[in-house]
Amino acid sequence: MRTSVQQVAAISGGGFRNADIQYVIGGPDLAKLTEYSDALLAKMKTIPDVVDVDSTLVTGKPEVRVVIDRARAADLGVRVGDIAQALNTLVAGTKVSTFNAGTDQYDVRVRATGEYRTSVEGLKQMIVSSTKVGWVSLDNLVHFEEGTGPSAIDRLNRRRQVTLLANVKPGGSQAAVIQKMDQFRKELNIDPSYSTGLAGRSKELGRAGYYFALAFLLSFVFMYMVLAAQFESFIHPVTILLTLPLAIPFGILSLLMTGQTVNIYSGLGLLLLFGVVKKNAILQIDHTNQLRSRGMERFEAIIRANRDRLRPILMTTIALVAGMLPLTLSTGPGSGTNRSIGVLVVGGQTLCLLLTLLAVPVFYSLFDDLARNRIWSRINLMAHRMFGRVRRRTASAATSLFGLVSKH
Repeated sequence: MRTSVQQVAAISGGGFRNADIQYVIGGPDLAKLTEYSDALLAKMKTIPDVVDVDSTLVTGKPEVRVVIDRARAADLGVRVGDIAQALNTLVAGTKVSTFNAGTDQYDVRVRATGEYRTSVEGLKQMIVSSTKVGWVSLDNLVHFEEGTGPSAIDRLNRRRQVTLLANVKPGGSQAAVIQKMDQFRKELNIDPSYSTGLAGRSKELGRAGYYFALAFLLSFVFMYMVLAAQFESFIHPVTILLTLPLAIPFGILSLLMTGQTVNIYSGLGLLLLFGVVKKNAILQIDHTNQLRSRGMERFEAIIRANRDRLRPILMTTIALVAGMLPLTLSTGPGSGTNRSIGVLVVGGQTLCLLLTLLAVPVFYSLFDDLARNRIWSRINLMAHRMFGRVRRRTASAATSLFGLVSKH
């Protein structure tokens, strides 16, 4: 006996099974699908990071196959569709009416009695209409084969498919398991008429990775635009944004230390971590610029600004960590998703705090030296004039709007 425990998310995707890995094989022939799925299932069980390996194709169910003698049926004037319809009506039953009992309504179905439906000999005695000889016994048109088959056949876009299912062990990588499955597929040399792909959480992980990369890119662009307008400079926003890549390895390290995985929710936590780290850098650089505008030398202004802003940075960091501790230590429903966000933010912010306090002054000094270059000086002057003009117009418009509101 083997037991595995998983953290269950408060919100999860739909589907008949909520498995971490759902690998789909689709194709026209059920026998080939069975061969490919069994081979992949055997290889899937060799992956050390997966548990609960299963397949939607369950064979071994007893069944009776009806094989129609098409030439004989044509000679006797019996259509194949009539044979299929007769078997469906006599065995499964057909709805012919409804029965009302008060407020309840029941279907009335007609089918053969049990003695004819439960044995091959009974099925042979069933009859079907003919256009030439009236009624013909099924025994003259078909022969029956007893065997085994799948309990259910799944289809997608009118193609038969089999889904392989598995869960990832705590600390395992879902992306690594998917990569292994793709490698196994290539080793099997699957026929081109058969397709493979991901479904459920696995598919959403790949899709979410693309959109998160796009979100990260857009977040950098928008943060740069806002900071450039705030500082009226093209240089200082770069100084601030350079601290953000420092948060990524510390965030990933905190996940590894606590046994968490990189998923959609840890990606959301990384976006939140970017905002907190950026705020600390803004506090340092903004105060440094204020001190320099009062005539203080650069080195002295950097040292003074870091000393003055150390307490606010520590206070906001402690407040953030305290606010995230309930998510990190949660054990109730949804703790699997909450913990990924909390661990990444708490661990990432705590670990990169000291490095950020040291890196921002260094980046500031380097880019301030670059800004003294003649070309960059002109660019910064242009940015100062452009953003200053925008700020004055915005302030004037806000003052006018406030005056109109006050009058009314």
